[in-house]
Amino acid sequence: MAAQRRSLMQSNQSWTDDLPLCQLCGVGSSPNCVYGPDGKGTQSHPNEDGHFRFSTESCFLYGVFNGFEGSRVASFVCQCLTAELLLGQLSSGDTDADVRRILTQAFDVVEKSYFETIDDALAEKANLQTQMPEGAYLSAQTQKIAERLKTLEQEVSGGATAIVALILDNKLYIANVGTNRALLCKTTSDGQNQVIQISRAHTTDNEDELTRLAQLGLDPVRLRQTAVISGQSSTRRIGDYKVKFNYTDIDVLSAAKHKPIIAEPEIHGGQSLAGVTGFLLLMSEGLIKALEAAHGPEQLNQEVVAMVAAELAQQGSLEAAAQAVVERVKRLHHDVFVSGRQRAQHCAHHEDMTLLIRVINYTLADGSLTPTQGGRIYPVSVPYSNHQSTSKTSVTLSLVMPAQGTLTNGSSTSSTLEGDTPTAGNQSPSTTLQSTNTHTQSSSSSSGDGSLFRQRSNQAAQPDETGRVPPYVDFTQFFRLWGKDHNDSQTLSAELGPQ
Repeated sequence: MAAQRRSLMQSNQSWTDDLPLCQLCGVGSSPNCVYGPDGKGTQSHPNEDGHFRFSTESCFLYGVFNGFEGSRVASFVCQCLTAELLLGQLSSGDTDADVRRILTQAFDVVEKSYFETIDDALAEKANLQTQMPEGAYLSAQTQKIAERLKTLEQEVSGGATAIVALILDNKLYIANVGTNRALLCKTTSDGQNQVIQISRAHTTDNEDELTRLAQLGLDPVRLRQTAVISGQSSTRRIGDYKVKFNYTDIDVLSAAKHKPIIAEPEIHGGQSLAGVTGFLLLMSEGLIKALEAAHGPEQLNQEVVAMVAAELAQQGSLEAAAQAVVERVKRLHHDVFVSGRQRAQHCAHHEDMTLLIRVINYTLADGSLTPTQGGRIYPVSVPYSNHQSTSKTSVTLSLVMPAQGTLTNGSSTSSTLEGDTPTAGNQSPSTTLQSTNTHTQSSSSSSGDGSLFRQRSNQAAQPDETGRVPPYVDFTQFFRLWGKDHNDSQTLSAELGPQ
């Protein structure tokens, strides 16, 4: 069995290639990046994230995995976890307790299966370590042993965190191990987005995790001060044999009565999706940390949801929408670094980023508009209506706040000022514009090219004799259509001045 699992892990092909992909889902990703002094980025290691998105006759299954010290564990979990969940284990009519039990067992089996695949390598490693002589001198033979030990260490090291979503009988279940995140966004009857964070990060900032570890005999004060354990902030992870098997050698964990770092998932659900309109987001830790580094943790969930809602209103496919959001976060993170402002020191690099979007009774746009670039999105409103036959429909508007600094060809070259994140007591303005279906697309574009920004040369705009800079946002089309809808274009033109 272990040999079969090793073969599965090393194979370039996967049995999951034959599973049907969910068509209600899109995934965007970006590899890690380290910025140089000139602002140029380079990838420091191969992408370690993983994901899956499958649908069967009875259920939908999604997952985002954040690997570390290699992608081996994340890749193994992607294949093995689907086998533990989609080969008849789940069926319509299962109770919530049944589903939670099956999910918990699946994670346990997956980790045990992974450790079986590295048993031989661990045994060889232990044997070679006994042959290494003490002292600094290395003969030709011991040098070969040292090189082999290094290779074996690379083969067995690493782990992964996981966020998994299961939809069965129109009920949502979330299983979380580690520091990824799940958000459920519900569009309310008045067109607003209600954001629910379903998962909680398993770190030493989590009081429940500290309580669990304290019950094993560990000092919660020391744990909170240490924060990072064996290179990772997560207190739950899959794999990572060094922590699982050798925790007594780690000072902060040495007093534990049992394994303190576990792969047992925290499961939420089932939550009924009956009557829900909106979308589900699964995010890797890299995307969360990148946005936190750029703008701080305040209102992060709302900001991501606003970005997704804006892209869903413009893109014609879920894949494009998910990728556009990831690219936006990547751009924001980079712009803060090159700005040299207060938060630039937090943005010297970012890890791999993955975003999975699963829509729930949500209608996409026609894809005629281009993705927004740079800046921060504050949603004016994100209404939704599935009554396409009516003559009036709510237009999804998003106010794009361009970044501080020079604008070139309609895109910002630097990030917004720190501290601009709206607080709970100072929410974004909200309004809904009513227009005909014919005008829905046109009112979002100013000059026929899908951009709100006037075209500029590559040089920065210069102030005129009054000290004013020419406007960089063109609302000509908006004013024309608004006036046309209200039969008052002449009055508007007079009040607003020349267009």
